[in-house]
Amino acid sequence: MLYTDLVYGDVHIDEPIVLEIIQSPYIQRLKWIDQSWYFEQFFPWCSFKRFEHSIWVYILLKNYWASLEEQISGLIHDLSHWVFSHCLDYIFDEWNQKEQNHQDNIFDDFIKKTDIPDILTKYWLSLENILNDDRHPLKENNLPDICADRIDYSLRTFVHFDKGSAQNILDHLKVKNNIWYFDDLPYAKEFAEMFKRINDVYFSGRQSAIMFQTVSDLCKYAWEKWYLEKDDFYTTDDVVLDKIKKQLHSDAQLFLYRQRMNNEIVCNESTENFDGHIFCKNRVADPFFEENWKLLRVSDIDNSWKEIIKDTHKAKEYFLKFEK
Repeated sequence: MLYTDLVYGDVHIDEPIVLEIIQSPYIQRLKWIDQSWYFEQFFPWCSFKRFEHSIWVYILLKNYWASLEEQISGLIHDLSHWVFSHCLDYIFDEWNQKEQNHQDNIFDDFIKKTDIPDILTKYWLSLENILNDDRHPLKENNLPDICADRIDYSLRTFVHFDKGSAQNILDHLKVKNNIWYFDDLPYAKEFAEMFKRINDVYFSGRQSAIMFQTVSDLCKYAWEKWYLEKDDFYTTDDVVLDKIKKQLHSDAQLFLYRQRMNNEIVCNESTENFDGHIFCKNRVADPFFEENWKLLRVSDIDNSWKEIIKDTHKAKEYFLKFEK
């Protein structure tokens, strides 16, 4: 299978178990789940799907000699996302606003209900090992470290949204003792600064706060009115939007929420008489680089970056007021 990607170029995928997993309907569903939640109305030039992100987390892990188990863990890591990705974290649990981790919390149980366990059994691989992230440090770790998941979604956002090039960063990205690092400080700092810009503008910026608020308001209202069932949240973005569209003509409140979600109504910030109080997860990276055969962090050399890390660990808070 030849796969062509905007960020990395062409790659051949020929591992039988990987090809079979890619054909799973649960992986294929990710072709209709937007990676960036519902950004098209706020950043119209930007859109890519969780499917391409998942494929390339797998490719990154393969290219950097991760085990087959870790590669597969990377390939399936987003299967439990519901529609609009992290937007619905804002419906069911207020704490999920700050961490955006609903899909992580349900991941193991979700995977067990898919066809993935049967595929793994067919190839004599252990589901327990695949689900154990302690065995997969290249795929996933905690901020401010970088990992395959974080590397791909940040570079992919940079290329799709800012029309930048990821090649300079990729050329200097290395792995040693299950740690991602760069071969010199300037490249580690380049990645860290790029990651911060992506965070500030897209992941936790004001437009993102409006998007999280409006999408969750619409979906929560539609669910409470029985226009949607909870299982609909595990279909696709378009399926949910089509079901909502059928109710717009008869429900003025739903129509208003849809206008807000489509960025058709001006939204300002106000700590008084606000319509929405919302948090956005804040991300900052402090990658390693190699100097004199030792691995150091950017903050070990750059005190200003150390201060940035201190300032960025808390979620951003917004008070939103719509004009009507």
